[in-house]
Amino acid sequence: MLIVIDSDDDCPKELAPLLLARATGTANGRWPVGVVLAKSGFESWFVAAAESIAGHSGLPPNLVAPADPESIRDAKGWLQKAMPPGRKYSETVDQPCLASRFDLDAARRAPSFDKMYREIERFCSIAITV
Repeated sequence: MLIVIDSDDDCPKELAPLLLARATGTANGRWPVGVVLAKSGFESWFVAAAESIAGHSGLPPNLVAPADPESIRDAKGWLQKAMPPGRKYSETVDQPCLASRFDLDAARRAPSFDKMYREIERFCSIAITV
């Protein structure tokens, strides 16, 4: 069971262990459990991989990720500001398009996405050994 949620204003390092303990108790040893909290929000992973989504969903072709993508408190706002006037970022419209294009290795610049990547690797290794 892999739980992935936005941390919003919560500290991922504080909330994740609490959620992991609850989920582990629920799983009762029947299956592996992991918890990943996207720092601030899912969109911070798009910001981390900005170069790979440049030119899609109205984003400019020269879009560059900031040095510390998870320091952007409002990643949705960051994406919105990068879009042309009159074009608004829409989770329901833009997330599927951007998620299908963003570079997983580039997104690892965001520590919370790196955690997600490592959890998926861990789950895959468990599946192979079972």
